[in-house]
Amino acid sequence: MKDATELPRSLLVLGGTSEIALATARRLIARRTRTVWLAGRPSLALENAAGSLRALGADVHTVAFDALAPESHEAVLGKVFAEGPVDMVLLAFGILGDQAHDERDPVRAVRVAQTNYTGAVSAGLVAGRALQTQGHGWLVVLSSAAAERARRADFIYGSSKAGLDTFAQGLGDALYGTGARVMVVRPGFVRTRSTAGRPRSPFATTPESVATAVELGLRRGAETVWVPGALRLLTAALRHAPRALFRRLPL
Repeated sequence: MKDATELPRSLLVLGGTSEIALATARRLIARRTRTVWLAGRPSLALENAAGSLRALGADVHTVAFDALAPESHEAVLGKVFAEGPVDMVLLAFGILGDQAHDERDPVRAVRVAQTNYTGAVSAGLVAGRALQTQGHGWLVVLSSAAAERARRADFIYGSSKAGLDTFAQGLGDALYGTGARVMVVRPGFVRTRSTAGRPRSPFATTPESVATAVELGLRRGAETVWVPGALRLLTAALRHAPRALFRRLPL
């Protein structure tokens, strides 16, 4: 069984165009990672992402992957694991949605839930079983501080992340002692292209800061990582705030 605190030599990214995922991949390549699979819908953006990582010296492959096609996940991920050991799977796909529009369009709301939660359940189970079979490896799941308590401003997104967060914790418990481990990463507002124009939090962070936190979490063998760390205390206070008070907070 490998030392769980070693940084990965091989990395599979589910959500291969995610800015957070790519920042994490760049940081790990600079440390130890040599082989990367970027899984996502075939696109120029996915190919460009792969090219940017190859320029850093990594052996990079692209894999056609669709979070909304769970029936394909076992075959798609199985092909990657058949190529050799995967030291880390980064589950980084997800969509923010648009709360104002999604409230009025249940089909759009369900797409947020299916992408962020049900797609992740399928991919997470497949990846977890594969890591367990090989006897080592990390499943790192990008959750959100929004998972801690639903806010009026984004309760559709927040509820999907709450489901994902609970699932990932349970999967980590199920895999305990097998050599496979799960890390749940809970960033606050992350400044990316997809969040441009949205109101910013005083605890806003960057993809690079999340990547740094992931690396430190791996080195420490952490099961939960907050970015920034101060959010742990803030969300604990908000989680226990009386509902009548919580409704009046400018969140």
